[in-house]
Order: sequence, then structure tokens, then C-alpha cells
Amino acid sequence: MNLLMPQLGETVAEGKITKWFKSVGDTVKPGDNLFEIETDKVTMEVPSTVAGTLGEVRVTAGEVAPVGAIVGIITDGAGAAATAPLPAASKAPSAQPAATVPVVVTVRSAQPAKIDPFFEVRTPDRNFGAAKLPGGISITPLARRLASEAGIDLSRLRGTGPHGRIVARDIEDVPRPSRALAAVEGPGAAEIKALFDSDSYEEVPLDAMRKTIAIRLTQAVTVPHFYLTVDVNIDRLLALREQANAAAPKDVEGRPAYKASINDFIVRGLALALRQVPEANAIWAGDRILKFRRSDIGVAVALDGGLITPVIRQAERKTLSKISNEVKELADRARSKKLKPTDYQGGSSAISNLGMYGVREFTAIINPPHSTIFAIGAAHRQPIETETGDMAFATMLSVTVSCDHRVIDGALGAELLGTLQRLLQDPVTILV
Repeated sequence: MNLLMPQLGETVAEGKITKWFKSVGDTVKPGDNLFEIETDKVTMEVPSTVAGTLGEVRVTAGEVAPVGAIVGIITDGAGAAATAPLPAASKAPSAQPAATVPVVVTVRSAQPAKIDPFFEVRTPDRNFGAAKLPGGISITPLARRLASEAGIDLSRLRGTGPHGRIVARDIEDVPRPSRALAAVEGPGAAEIKALFDSDSYEEVPLDAMRKTIAIRLTQAVTVPHFYLTVDVNIDRLLALREQANAAAPKDVEGRPAYKASINDFIVRGLALALRQVPEANAIWAGDRILKFRRSDIGVAVALDGGLITPVIRQAERKTLSKISNEVKELADRARSKKLKPTDYQGGSSAISNLGMYGVREFTAIINPPHSTIFAIGAAHRQPIETETGDMAFATMLSVTVSCDHRVIDGALGAELLGTLQRLLQDPVTILV
């Protein structure tokens, strides 16, 4: 049986094997962990579903392989490839030798740390290793990788391969602004290295996360950004936060059930603002705009070597305590690379908070396909004029929204930002 690099998420084109749990010649039983893989988002273990012997390792620990590539082979112990049971609905023709049937490993994220795969049997052809897209459309690993690198929406393509499969030529035929992106990316490594003495730098290879960040930020350059900033008086929010945390129920060991942060209030406030300004709860989808019925908010989490944006689903329906605990739980799993693709895909807006680093104000780059991202600065005390004309000190917070002008015009962006400002300055409305 061929062991293939599994697909972990629609935008993942390759994976890195970080370790093999079995060595060549070791006996393998169903359920035994074979190898561990790492993508730019997650780290997961892949178990076997057949019995046999690990006959060959083609991709060693530390190496990267595209989705669908053969990383190893399990034999029956006598040198012949072991075979998995065929699903009743997809039995191979009786004339086909079982040992030549390729098996595609696809991972289902049933648990965050350990995944049970299922096998989908396909007859061999030149597009061996193809994976499935939503709707039953299949795509070859090479075509998927090319589409990911070029930022092409696969759902809009019609495949020209066997049975409508999307193949590499379908990706290559798609018109795209490759010259503009190349200009943004700049000169290659050889040209840049030639400008410096060879002993004046150290080369750091790109890992999967940094490659993905580079690709997505290059895609983001094509999004027409504009920026709006407001200052928010959060004195009332701070007082309410202190009361809410003090009133949090305790467990038997005296630990509070939750500890809400300013960022948790902002997540909840943005979710409500998007509900009150529904025209802004939308994204650009190529030849149309998608308007959402719920507020799914991404929260940027800094990781070693990059960042990821897990999504709080239907945040407008969740209590502050639920949002607080969910943000902490997702951040912990993100830092240990235990997120599932469904944890970080989707959403229409996101929050990036650099206040804890003392950054007063900044602008953030939109994370496609989102149409907005809110940059949160550090809270600071400053003098303000009161309603009676007197001077007083207040705790102010800078909030800057980056908008995709294809979806959101200036007035709409200002309405959304103003709504969030009002909610944060009257925080009781966030809790109801």
C-alpha cells in the first residue's frame, strides 16, 4: 500500500514529515502511528489502517512533500504491497491486480491531536494521487500546489482531465496578474545575495508557515486597501471588565471560570457591530459579493516564525465568558499546532492587537478573503475635553480598520467603525 501525503485543509499544498514512528522492516498494525506531519497550520499524527510491514520510506523526517506524494510503502511482509479493504461503493474491477491500486490518505479532523484517516481507492492514471474538492470535484496535487501559489479560486474552475479532474494545465491557462505579483515579490535570491559579502549573512530556509504568509501577503497586495482610525474612551469598559471578572464563578480550587480581556470585549463588540451594519459583513468573491448572516471573527495569534488567525464562530450569539474561554483555548492549540482547518478558515473580519507590545497605533493588512481587519493599539491616558468644557484624563484606545474598497466604501467603513466605537464606549450594550 502506498502511503501518501494527506490533505489537511483546502489551501494546504504540501506537508513536512517531522518524524517516523516506524522504521523500515517494522511490523505495522491497524491504528499504529506511522509518521507525524507538519503544515504551516497544524501538526498531526497519521496512523495505519492496514497490517503489514513498513517496506520503504521515501520521504524522510525533515523533508517536505506535496499533497498526494508517496512518502512510504507498507508491504504484506513478503514484499508485496498490502492493500486496504475496498469500500462497497467503489470496488475496483476484478481484472485489476489489488497490489497496483493506489490509495489516497485523507485525514478527517476528528480530534485535535490525533486523526483517524479513511481511504479512498482510485484506479491508477497519470493524475495519480488526486484529492477531492467540495462538491466531488477532484484535483491533482500538482494542480493544487500551482493554484495555491498563484492564489487561484479552485471552485470556479472546470477541469479538463479525466472525469472533469482539475490538472496542471487548467491552472496554467487561468489569466492572472503574474507580472504584477512578480514585481511585488522583487528580485530573486541570487540577485539579492550578490549585493552582499558572502560572510556577512546567514541563510535561513523558509518553513511552510513563512512560505504561506509570503504567498498570502502577496495576494493581499492586490486588495485595494483604505484605512480609518478612531480613538475610543474605554474607562467605562475597564470598570465593567473589572466587575465582570470579580463576579466570575469559582471552581472548587478557587479558580475563576473566565477572565475577560479588553480584546474579548472587542471581539464581541465587532460581532455586534457587523450585525448592526450588515452591509459591511461581506467579502469579495471574484465576480460577486458574499453577504453573511452571522459574525465569524478571526483573532490573530502570534506564533514562533509567523501568525495564524483562528475564527470565533457566531460571536454575536456568544456570551463574553464563552468568547474569552474560546479565544484562550484556540490560542493555546494554535501555539501547539493542534488547530483543525475548520478552526482558522472562513470569517469576514479579523482583529489584530499589538497593544500588549506598547504599540500606540498601526495599520494591518487584510487577510484574504476577509474584507476588514481591525488594528488595536495600546491603551493610554491622555487629557480630553469633557461635555461641560472642562479638561479631564481618560484612557484612550486607538482602533484602525483596514477596508477592502471593492466591498466597503468609505462611508460604510466609517459607519462600521463608528458603531464599534459606540459599543465599546457604552460597554453594557455588549453584554446584552
